[in-house]
Order: sequence, then structure tokens, then C-alpha cells
Amino acid sequence: MKVARFVLKIVGWSLALAAAVCCVVAYWDKITSSLCCLKDKLSEKGECCCHPSEFDDYADWDE
Repeated sequence: MKVARFVLKIVGWSLALAAAVCCVVAYWDKITSSLCCLKDKLSEKGECCCHPSEFDDYADWDE
């Protein structure tokens, strides 16, 4: 009975770790943009990458 309980604990921890990895992979873009904004706020340089200028989307449209 102790062996079965030990194996189930290992399986549970493995599934929890797999779920955490899946969450990191799924939200990687939001994690990196948040870290970028935090870095910008700490260094006080330029604009935050989370709120780009509205004209950046049309930079190549002026041809």
C-alpha cells in the first residue's frame, strides 16, 4: 500500500509540473511583454512596449 501511495504522489507531482509548463508555454507572450514593461518602468527609458504608438502600425503605409 505504501508503494502505491508513493507512485501516486510521483504521478501527481508530474502532472502538476506538466500543467505548470503548459501554462508557461501558453502565456509566454504575455509573460515576456509584462517583463518588458517592468524593465522599462524600472529603467525609466522610453515608452512601454505594452502600449506602442498608434502610428507604429501604419509605418509602412506611407509609401
